[in-house]
Amino acid sequence: MGDEGGSLHVSNDSNGLDDDNGDQSRILDIYPLSSYYFSSKEALPIKDESVADRLQRMKSNYAANGLRTCVEAVILVELFKHPHILLLQVRNCMFKLPGGRLRPAESEIDGLKRKLSRKLCVNPDADGIPWEVGECLGVWWRHNFDTSLCRDLPSKVKNPKECTKLFIVRLPDCRKFVAPKNLKLLAIPLCQINKNQETYGPVISGVPEMLSKFTINIIED
Repeated sequence: MGDEGGSLHVSNDSNGLDDDNGDQSRILDIYPLSSYYFSSKEALPIKDESVADRLQRMKSNYAANGLRTCVEAVILVELFKHPHILLLQVRNCMFKLPGGRLRPAESEIDGLKRKLSRKLCVNPDADGIPWEVGECLGVWWRHNFDTSLCRDLPSKVKNPKECTKLFIVRLPDCRKFVAPKNLKLLAIPLCQINKNQETYGPVISGVPEMLSKFTINIIED
């Protein structure tokens, strides 16, 4: 199978891949979208009605708690024999990775599991199927309140305003996703988001490059 975005390694093997080096962490098994059940639940409140609202909320949170730390999930499924990423769409225009801001003193793994359960499950216990949070793919920084997230943190930036970390979340072969009614959970081809900052922003459009160190193994029915 051809590479996605020129750098991803994708294979089809219903029996899984053998890793001669014993490093199974570099093999990412993904299952067909049809293996999963999708439903909806009550809408979540939208915190920001405008860019100005978001900017003010970020300033208030920074004044109270300092650096804002967010965690987001990269979740992959198979559709039409190609890897797709699960994204949340807000107001039919903005795309987001599932996740959100950590609470003070909350660990990154616990915080991401809490956010995933809140946005994609019925119950806080992940509906009885624990989330498998893997390694951190990358870290993004917001240098100031009115700047975009970027990969680098120059030494001259002494007080960044936000840190966002992306984690691989491995799915089992079946699961129920229950998203709020005011958020659409969509499966988008990795080749579509690759370097497409205009539509998906710098973080999401950079995911295919971050996944280049993995072999994506499609488990067929």
